Amino acid sequence: EVQLVESGGGLVQAGGSLRLACAASGFTFDDYAIGWFRQAPGKEREGVACISRRDGSTYYADSMKGRLTISSDNAKNTVYLQMNSLKPEDTGVYYCTVGGDWGQGTQVTVSS
Repeated sequence: EVQLVESGGGLVQAGGSLRLACAASGFTFDDYAIGWFRQAPGKEREGVACISRRDGSTYYADSMKGRLTISSDNAKNTVYLQMNSLKPEDTGVYYCTVGGDWGQGTQVTVSS
């Protein structure tokens, strides 16, 4: 059974930083790409970053490019999302996903 558990969200002032973590289990970690999505209140879920475990390649959405770094720790089966220079419009629930499975999400709130 695939399990994805996000953590690291919270309340931060504009300009601040957070590091989200996605702890994964139940599948061969190295075989998949793992992505982070976010859903702002009243908006559709959108992808923000992705990392391929096979070759380490990364993708970032234009809306957050330059402010995000996605990385993975093989030993811990965990993917991280470092978010810097946060803006109020970054507020939302952040989810990690792999192979069609989703975690429960972690709330990020950025105050102005």
